[in-house]
Amino acid sequence: MTALDLLAKGELRVRGQVREASNAVLVCSVVHDGEEAACVYKPVAGERPLWDFPDGTLAQREVAAYEVSEALGWGLVPPTVLRDGPHGEGMVQLWIEADASAQLLALVEGEEAGEGWRPVGFAEVGEGRTALLVHADDGRLRRLAVLDAVINNGDRKGGHLLPAEGGALYAIDHGVTFHVDDKLRTLLWGWAGEPLPDEALEALEALSSALAVGEPLDVRLGQLLTPAEVAAIRSRVAALRATGRHPVPSGEWPAIPWPPV
Repeated sequence: MTALDLLAKGELRVRGQVREASNAVLVCSVVHDGEEAACVYKPVAGERPLWDFPDGTLAQREVAAYEVSEALGWGLVPPTVLRDGPHGEGMVQLWIEADASAQLLALVEGEEAGEGWRPVGFAEVGEGRTALLVHADDGRLRRLAVLDAVINNGDRKGGHLLPAEGGALYAIDHGVTFHVDDKLRTLLWGWAGEPLPDEALEALEALSSALAVGEPLDVRLGQLLTPAEVAAIRSRVAALRATGRHPVPSGEWPAIPWPPV
């Protein structure tokens, strides 16, 4: 049984709640035909409305982010489904146990990122002091930066990065995505303005084909997002392919989310 089948068909049993989350986030187990896995359940009923996301739900955007990640071929978002649960319809996502020993973000003294790191910007660290915020010069993060540009992620924080044992990297919390206006806010600006790697251009070409009208991905996204939002995805993919470069901050929207972690 695949993880998606288990998440979609299994019985959800609530085990706890993530209290610090801004929306309802329930930690569950999902059980079906003798198989069991940990998962996260975010019911639509527990969402706090956002002034700039009046259409659709955050849960639907989370599922759409998974679908786009899969179409890119990078598997950056844990298996995610939209289904009914103990508190109504919501997003259910496989729980990923993060490798606490992996370091992807850091604050460093001075003005140079150092070997193996990419600079993001300066941050206040107290007592009038600043430090340079950096992220790892890591190909997995670079893929994620491309995904975030495609889905127009308005909230890529450090706590959303889950390096797993075995080398995989997953990203979570994609409710604030797919807006038709430029909302990109992220900690992953280390490649801003640089040419996209060949693998990214190839993945974007495949995604462009998958987004063609009537293709399965187009139909699925049409069930989760508004027509204008689906059209905006096509436009962002086309722009990335045309420029061949990572986007840069627009200057019209805060470039880094707050709090950053």
